[in-house]
Amino acid sequence: MDAVIENLPRYFSGFGYTLLLLVVAGIAAFIIGTLIAAMRISPVASLRGFATVYTELVRNTPLTLILFFCAFILPYFGVDFSYLVFAMIGLSVYTSPFVAEALRSGINGVPIGQAEAARSVGLGFGQSVTLVILPQAFRMTVPPLINVFIALTKNTSVAGGFFVAELFTIGKELANDNGNAVIAILLGVATFYLIITVPLGLVAGRIEKRLAVQR
Repeated sequence: MDAVIENLPRYFSGFGYTLLLLVVAGIAAFIIGTLIAAMRISPVASLRGFATVYTELVRNTPLTLILFFCAFILPYFGVDFSYLVFAMIGLSVYTSPFVAEALRSGINGVPIGQAEAARSVGLGFGQSVTLVILPQAFRMTVPPLINVFIALTKNTSVAGGFFVAELFTIGKELANDNGNAVIAILLGVATFYLIITVPLGLVAGRIEKRLAVQR
């Protein structure tokens, strides 16, 4: 364990980047995913078509390929960001269709009478979605959304292949530098990931039980 204790500052550095990727990409993916979910139920056919193509294309594309596109192809078009920002963009785009599908399942669970009642009192499509449908859908999809963010936490490790010194990359470097303590180093990495994922899982379970009681 000496190798782990001596290198705690590097662990904390990698952990900080992992948290940063999770928070920024999670918020961006949630915003994009909400817009895509709303477009999937839009009365405008072109918006529904775009949202469907976006969802199927992005979620069936490997994350590594999306990050490669962000890190090495976008600069050819004059996009000049750091690799950290490119990683945030790639993770946001990759995660957004999973958020959208989780929300769409919640939207489908909202009784159709709710939308009809909203229209009967004069609310337009946008108002019906934002004031009536989405608030109910969010409540029903909190546990699945948390599972999406748990997956995002683990997906941040892929950013290490694109020059971002997140937790997994730090663990790999420490394992190379401390060949006689590889198991301890990797257990340290796993512990830091669990610090994020276990509380998220517990929150998802508690919310799911609370919603089940309310139903």
